[in-house]
Amino acid sequence: MPTNNLQNSPLGIRSPYISHYQPNLLYPIPRKSKREEIGVHYPLPFQGKDIWNGYELSWLNTKGKPVVATAEFIIPCESPYLVESKSFKLYLNSFNNTLFDSFTVVESFLIRDLSATTGTPVAVKLIPLNQVSTTIQQHFVGTCLDELDIACDTYSPQTDYLKTENSMTTEIVYSDLLKSNCPVTGQPDWASILISYTGKKIQPEGLLKYIISFRNHNEFHEQCVERIFIDIMRCCSPQKLLVYARYTRRGGVDINPFRANYNVVLDNMRLWRQ
Repeated sequence: MPTNNLQNSPLGIRSPYISHYQPNLLYPIPRKSKREEIGVHYPLPFQGKDIWNGYELSWLNTKGKPVVATAEFIIPCESPYLVESKSFKLYLNSFNNTLFDSFTVVESFLIRDLSATTGTPVAVKLIPLNQVSTTIQQHFVGTCLDELDIACDTYSPQTDYLKTENSMTTEIVYSDLLKSNCPVTGQPDWASILISYTGKKIQPEGLLKYIISFRNHNEFHEQCVERIFIDIMRCCSPQKLLVYARYTRRGGVDINPFRANYNVVLDNMRLWRQ
């Protein structure tokens, strides 16, 4: 596996369109270095998954007729590697002019390749378009922070905004104002973020300013969610905490990481921006 050298990745460079199956297009990024940067060591202080949805997956059947499907990929956060997203898209494109016998065969290739790249078993589900059954929600369920009347002038992560009150609470809050940038190309990544916690009440104005402070921050989706989780745990010390981000798609793929310090099962629902 390569080291964390993004200069060797396909990010930010002109890439040829490869339409025949090529698994070596997948580019792994070690999670370890970014986790060490925010003080995370093993055993991990959280559990969770990265839920990827693919909307532009196609291949040819044995008669050369195109088949299209959507796909769900679930990568455990314990995996030593995440997949660089552009390489993931190039890899999926390589199926376009490749003949496969069945959905099952395609699924088995995806499972094998992604598990090898991430270093842990990856769950894959292919869904024919005539079997897609998805509920699209307008927004997360909880208290929206976005109407708070605040002044903002800081657009890199600022943990000083995270403060607690004396009262104890269990609440779910969310914001549609999370934005960060790709660490190589600088392209914007847009997301809605849900924070569910039990503990001292987190001051909502400060929490919203903290979320907005990611606006010019350069980091991958998964790393942003882990940074937010760790910052809230350090500054606010909740007994229970869940951080869940739903990012808008780019290149036919969306990425939706969640991290929690307790067992939680989340539906792979779609928000209206997705």
